[in-house]
Amino acid sequence: MELYEKTISSETVFKGNIVELRVDRIELPDGRPARREVIAHPGGVAILPYHDDGTVTVVRQFRYPFGRVVTELPAGKLERGEDHRVCARRELEEETGLTAGTLTYLGCLLASPGYSDEVLHMYLARDLKTGECHPDQDEFLERERVPFETLMEQVMRGELQDAKTVAALMKTKLLLGL
Repeated sequence: MELYEKTISSETVFKGNIVELRVDRIELPDGRPARREVIAHPGGVAILPYHDDGTVTVVRQFRYPFGRVVTELPAGKLERGEDHRVCARRELEEETGLTAGTLTYLGCLLASPGYSDEVLHMYLARDLKTGECHPDQDEFLERERVPFETLMEQVMRGELQDAKTVAALMKTKLLLGL
């Protein structure tokens, strides 16, 4: 049996600054009708800034949906049609003041494929140079350098929960043999 679901119709029920909510009528692989709710998102990037001393710059910021401060990698939203590599360099500098001499693509994640089309691209940034950060006007965050191993321990204890951060740390660990 083919697993493909055919779109019959699509209706945008909400269009915001970041996301759009669509309700699609579809046909299931067995021919029955169904409905899918889809959050359309332009995608984003996450950057793991790895310093020569084995530390990583992370950011801490209040995440409204969870009502708490979350520790995560510098990250940001793609502008529609923007190249994710360009976005990664921009977001790294905006949130941390760092520029990367080497930017290695770690792959992408489907953030939540059951209801969203968001794709997150991950990068490892090395050969870092320090400059001034300039976060967006509505962005309040703290920067901190943490030993890579400490972050991995936090992942394993379930203290570090941001999916893009966990995935980028794990991929970096394997890539660099840490």
